[in-house]
Amino acid sequence: MTDPYAILGVQRSDDAAAIRAAYRKLAKTHHPDLNPGKPEAAERFKAIASAYDLLSDPEKRARFDRGDIDAAGNEVHREQPFYRDFNDGAGRGGAGHQKYRGAVDPDDLDSIFAQAFGGRPGGQQGGRRFNARGRDAQYTLTISFLDAANGTTRRITMPEGRTLDVRIPAGTVDGHVLRLKGQGMAGLGDGPAGDALVEIAVAPHTLYHREGDDIIIELPVTIQEAVVGASLEVPTIKGKVRLTVPPGSGTGTRLRLRGRGIRDGHQFVQLHIVQPPGDEPELADFLRDWTPRSPFNPRAGLEDL
Repeated sequence: MTDPYAILGVQRSDDAAAIRAAYRKLAKTHHPDLNPGKPEAAERFKAIASAYDLLSDPEKRARFDRGDIDAAGNEVHREQPFYRDFNDGAGRGGAGHQKYRGAVDPDDLDSIFAQAFGGRPGGQQGGRRFNARGRDAQYTLTISFLDAANGTTRRITMPEGRTLDVRIPAGTVDGHVLRLKGQGMAGLGDGPAGDALVEIAVAPHTLYHREGDDIIIELPVTIQEAVVGASLEVPTIKGKVRLTVPPGSGTGTRLRLRGRGIRDGHQFVQLHIVQPPGDEPELADFLRDWTPRSPFNPRAGLEDL
């Protein structure tokens, strides 16, 4: 697997904020929702998400930098001189229990644990079991704009292989962190498990964008539809609806669809007039001879800026 730093285009010295910014920039380009029918984009995004999952976790990043794990998060098994030398005598006809310099005698473990925990090995503390809360586990989950707006349930796979269904509430924003109680690392002794912290990354949408709980879209309309008015079918995050474009509308006109946003928000449709793709000589002749009933200068005031 390629170096995760190279995948995200960051340096090893970059901080968490720089890594997060790099990930979001790449996600907005390579997310599968923005590249339908492009399997290479899906593979690229998978590599980006995997790299960010490793580098966004301080512990995983530190272990990768030390060489304890590889870019896929797998343990790197390196030869340990201590064990080789400790057992060297047995393999060569020597004293099988010869001590390695600096090694700890098993008989000394009691005193070490006593100093650290006031007890004995195996988590015993003064005759009692040593308990500690497990560590929190951090994950990143990228979802589509529509799933974030409407809410959904996604299944994630934990490091140990078990799966977990994560409920994402409607209106979840980019960067929101979900805390799943007791779904983190196991505790020590009778200590409780830690929590799973799932950071949500919301991929952008080609049509919709969000302002609070309101949804904004830009709707192309013809000159005729804008001038004469029309009844058009418009997409919303909750399905298609009919929208009435009033006569005399223009580019920039905003029309509201009540209750079609997130939760109690609305959807606003901003009109954008587009010209026909081909030549329209009749329209050109009409406009050349046409005199507005109410003449106006759309550029009035620009000379004063």
